Amino acid sequence: MATLAHYASLALLLCICGTSIVDSINGGFSVDLIHRDSSRSPFYRPTETHYERVANAVTRSNNHANQAYVPTNTVQTTIKSVVGEYLISYSIGTPPLQFFGDFNTGSDYILLKCKPCENCYNKTIPIFDPSKSKTYKTIPCNSSTCQSLSFRSCSSDSGQNCTYTFPKFLEPNVSQGVVSKDTLTLNSTNGSPISFPRTVIGCEHKNTGISMFGQTTSVVGLGNGPMSLISQLGSSAGGKFSYCLLPMLSESKNSSNKLNFGDDAVVSGDETVSTPFFQSSLGLVGYWLTLEAFSVGNHRIEFASSSSGSIEEGNIVIDSSVMLVHLPHDVYTKLESAVANVVKLKRVEDPNHQFSLCYKTTSEQLEVPIITAHFKGANIQLNAINTFLFVSDEVACLAFIDFEDIPVGIFGFLAQQNFLVGYDLKKNIVSFKPTDCTKH
Repeated sequence: MATLAHYASLALLLCICGTSIVDSINGGFSVDLIHRDSSRSPFYRPTETHYERVANAVTRSNNHANQAYVPTNTVQTTIKSVVGEYLISYSIGTPPLQFFGDFNTGSDYILLKCKPCENCYNKTIPIFDPSKSKTYKTIPCNSSTCQSLSFRSCSSDSGQNCTYTFPKFLEPNVSQGVVSKDTLTLNSTNGSPISFPRTVIGCEHKNTGISMFGQTTSVVGLGNGPMSLISQLGSSAGGKFSYCLLPMLSESKNSSNKLNFGDDAVVSGDETVSTPFFQSSLGLVGYWLTLEAFSVGNHRIEFASSSSGSIEEGNIVIDSSVMLVHLPHDVYTKLESAVANVVKLKRVEDPNHQFSLCYKTTSEQLEVPIITAHFKGANIQLNAINTFLFVSDEVACLAFIDFEDIPVGIFGFLAQQNFLVGYDLKKNIVSFKPTDCTKH
């Protein structure tokens, strides 16, 4: 659950930038959520085949999972290397400059590359120039907002500006910048832009070592920290957001992924189930759920601590930037064995050597069992679209990954396809409702 310190930090932030929050948007609002491999993405490569895109997405997902959730230091709590799969189009400044930011439920910040920018990557992507925005303002070191941030790094050479360093303990692989505020504008799906003045952002001016932005110049975090987008939207969103993800790479002019806020984000009605989210016992950011077990038919695989045999709260994170379900070694091994005992198709090798359980089949012939994820208070039935991935025309693989020695799991976005997934930061719950997202 959110700590007292979290709410104190949020209160401080909202006191400082409260005038930046739009008081209310009747009925909530929605924006498009764009898969980075769709034709609507600035990173779309028309020469790539469908299965090349699948293989590349799996590689990105695995890299992100290893960078984000494999601790290299016990205090790795602040920032993750971001290689997101879904993008949000938004603008910063006056006049506004458009960005495509990585949508990330596992990050607590809005971050973008700013001029002057030392060691910036991918010069073809727009970089924000604060000097050209009439509404850009730095935040002073002695402000309550700056003092509430654990990653601040104000020094004598920064003048009076609040600066940051992510993450301090991994030098020289760090991101450095200025904590600022400016007008953030979202393009709602009804065609009307919605502006949020004085939104707090991290303006990166220097990056050494590993780029935390991947291909993009921006990160849009929707975690439950005080600097995330959802927290800064305040009463405009009421601490609620939801999304409905289409089957992978099936976006079209007639259907798209939607990210909903406020009243539009409420998930309710028949078949809706909800589970609480917790803080990570490892100190990692994100929405951590409690997975009690998986079921394959009547065979139940417990997600228990190997040392104590008990279920630990907050043992799996739901993440929009990771594609697959990652599981501790003992859980994965038992699940793979249970699936292999049921599926009657011919087993083959993965041509890309990314998965360990694959079958020769076509989409018309694919017959696999429903896998039920038993979360605390919520049973979610995962169909073939959530559990198997075609890596070629005639090879489908179990879309779960052995996380080896890592004691926690990741519930990636493939398992969330064709569900309306809602987050309520006031009730501390994540809700799921089976939905045909092409019609949502």
